[in-house]
Amino acid sequence: MIPRAAQSLQSLRNSCALPAAGKLLWRRWTRQGGLPAASRGIHVDCPPIIPTLTSSYAHGTSSTPLLQATVAETLLRSVELHPDKEAMVFMEDGVRKTFAEFQQDVDQAAAGLLALGLKKGDRLGMWGPNTYEWVVFQFATAKAGIILVSVNPAYQLQEVEFALKKVGVKAIVCPTQFKTQKYCDMLRKICPEIEKASPGDLKSARLPDLRSVIVLDSRQPGMFHLEDVMQAGSSQYVKQLQDLQKTLQFDDPINIQFTSGTTGAPKGATLTHHNIVNNAYFVGRRMGYHWRPITRVCVPVPLYHCFGSVGAAMCMAVHGISLVFPSTGYNGRANLVAMDSERCTIIYGTPTMYVDMLSQPDFNKFDFSSVVAGFIAGSPCPSELAKTIITKMGIKGITIGYGTTENSPVTFCGSPLDNMERKSETVGYIMDHLEAKVVNPTTGEIVPVGMTGELMIRGYCVMLEYWADEPKTQECITKNGWYKTGDIASLDAYSYCKIEGRIKDMIIRGGENIYPAEIEQFLHTHQKVKEAQVVGVQDPRMGEEICACIRLADGVDCTVEEIRDYCKGQISHFKVPRYVLFVSSYPLTVTGKIQKHKLREVAEKQLQLKK
Repeated sequence: MIPRAAQSLQSLRNSCALPAAGKLLWRRWTRQGGLPAASRGIHVDCPPIIPTLTSSYAHGTSSTPLLQATVAETLLRSVELHPDKEAMVFMEDGVRKTFAEFQQDVDQAAAGLLALGLKKGDRLGMWGPNTYEWVVFQFATAKAGIILVSVNPAYQLQEVEFALKKVGVKAIVCPTQFKTQKYCDMLRKICPEIEKASPGDLKSARLPDLRSVIVLDSRQPGMFHLEDVMQAGSSQYVKQLQDLQKTLQFDDPINIQFTSGTTGAPKGATLTHHNIVNNAYFVGRRMGYHWRPITRVCVPVPLYHCFGSVGAAMCMAVHGISLVFPSTGYNGRANLVAMDSERCTIIYGTPTMYVDMLSQPDFNKFDFSSVVAGFIAGSPCPSELAKTIITKMGIKGITIGYGTTENSPVTFCGSPLDNMERKSETVGYIMDHLEAKVVNPTTGEIVPVGMTGELMIRGYCVMLEYWADEPKTQECITKNGWYKTGDIASLDAYSYCKIEGRIKDMIIRGGENIYPAEIEQFLHTHQKVKEAQVVGVQDPRMGEEICACIRLADGVDCTVEEIRDYCKGQISHFKVPRYVLFVSSYPLTVTGKIQKHKLREVAEKQLQLKK
């Protein structure tokens, strides 16, 4: 007898026939007059096999309906299905929790928050690295109707004050400190009144909405300890929590995710239950979580970001998968240890995280035989890196995803069954129930298939708003509900998407528009190049010149001339970098995104010193 999971995989393969068969069907249908306009959506139950698109507009039609559920309802379903299954492992802290144990902690924390005086619609900030308590409060706030504010754990004084004030945070949860980040000390500097305040009764001049600080791991003057919250939820508040469930709607806001702030002040993308429950649902289905018999995901990505909180934690609740967190703060080697010792079947990461894992000196001593698939997102993945992950790590089911915080986050995602070209050169095809179009940034007109323009998204995934920032919201969401991504992209006839770069990262050299991603992809084919980033630097004659900032492979030497000579004759002469800088690292956000505006500043300073 064939195991159920194997049958599911076989049926997936059978229903997703070879592209050649799809092209034959297409030719037959077009000879008969083509498809009627109403049926020109892209059917995404399986990887598209018919080249349906006639312009750069795609609608991901699906036979799987959207979920109509709150975060709490989705978790409860998984708890009822497999209460004794392991939900999470936090290796560094030695924490292991089953679904039933996790649900108990969530309910206790939710009742405790109500006892502290928090109400539906209040905002609670979660400020810290990847810990079990982070996930507990993510789901406890959702159950209590409180809006979780994901605060970047790397924020310094000015940034955290801005974020907490912007959204009117009433309570904040944090550890005493982590590495060099002294969270409680920073809060005392912003709110000196806390030293003399009673816990829960803070009145701060600079943060007028903040009432409570909850510390995870120590007792501090004027602050609650985690245990105080967990013990505060008496039967009165448990009953209040139960009654509250009837009032929660899936369209209620439940999470504020600050954009990573690679440029400008961070904005609070406000997401609903419906946004994140459904995004996790369809990402999980694209990854095969609904048919894989065992799914243990290694999660090195931060929980404060959508990749961690939706792609991992919400997928755990929706699909009943197990999560393994290798370390509290990012550690490349810890990921390898986790995959080996915990027999993980899936690995998540940004491209930079995969580069770090592949570069570990003792990489070859680890056993990755249990790992059958991986998910790469967070920033563009060079095609050479995707190929290296498949060949060196042996992860054939590598999947590339694309999205933005404002889109909950994933809007395009590949299939584990995609061929190498699609895995390495695209970010997959349109997600279920979403619309995408590529438009001329100047005219707003939809461009022909294969042409580049600005990518726009519409559907259930689009955020409600930027919290308390109507002008910024109107800048990026049109009256017709389209979200402007700011990314330059193209769609093929199957809705597979190529991301060419950010509009704001585009280099204008002597009137020529140049997209850095194209040059970066080429530089990654050089055997001595570990990682390459391209920025535009000021030039008095050309306006901007191309500067390649290159991280070399370990133990190799390379010259500027060697890189430039490698480019000549292979890419257009006006795309050959005028400057080449060899660097040891790049300025990153905590999610692993490269801050190109800062990299440009560093490059310009170094070039000035060389003059």
